Parts: sequence; C-alpha cells; structure tokens
Amino acid sequence: MIRRYGETVENGRTYVFRPGVYAILPRGESLLLTHQTEPHPEFQLPGGGIDPGESPLRALHREVLEETGWRIAEPRRIGAFRRFTYMPEYRIWAEKVCTIYVARPVRRHGDPHEAGHSAHWVPAPLAAGILGSEGDRAFTADYFGLG
Repeated sequence: MIRRYGETVENGRTYVFRPGVYAILPRGESLLLTHQTEPHPEFQLPGGGIDPGESPLRALHREVLEETGWRIAEPRRIGAFRRFTYMPEYRIWAEKVCTIYVARPVRRHGDPHEAGHSAHWVPAPLAAGILGSEGDRAFTADYFGLG
C-alpha cells in the first residue's frame, strides 16, 4: 500500500489518475528546488506528470530540465506516495501517484524552460520545511535524516 498525504478523498468525486515523477537533488547539504508561481506560489521537488508513452525515467529527466535548467545523472527510486488534489491548471481533480527519486545534479544548462518556474539551492533543513506538498516534505526530511 502506498502512503497517502494531503487532502481527504471525497466520496462521489471523480479523480483522474495522474502518475508523476519527482526528484530530490542534493549537493552537499543543499537541495535544488523549483519555485512555481502559478496557480499559487510554492516550492516543489522538481518533477511532474509522465506523458502517455513516456517512461518514468525519461519524464524525470525532462521535467527536471524544464523546471530547473539542470541535467541529472544516476536517478534512484526511493519510494512513492499518493495525493488527491485539485489541479487548477488542468481543471481536474486528480489522484496523483508521485514516485520519488534521488539523483545527482550534474550540469546547469540555463534557466528553467517552464513558465513561472525558478531554480533555487536551499539548505536541506529549510527545504524540508518550505516544500508545498506534505509528501515532498516527508520524503525530503526522511532522506536527510531530519524527521
């Protein structure tokens, strides 16, 4: 069973299944995060949805590059969680299955390509507290031994 974080499931509501991949990107005692301004400002682990026909690892590399401008190496899956949430940018209620990886950021290729995103190096203890998703916070705190 995959642990669930966030909002309670509403009986009678239809949720669209949305698998996604997200990365903990450590460098020393810091973590590379993305800050998204819309639909509301928040720090996030870089990542996102897996496109139809796309492999999870390909999606991870694409999403990290789009949201941070960085290329990554040696991704390793460390777990997954579920969350049920409204996604205003798509106007859907979603059941998100978020697979979390740890990877090594190897090279910055420029600014993020994704509109409204910016990349930030944040000390790990601070990152574990400012991430917008409860699941992201839990996995980050666990990875860095903060919980």
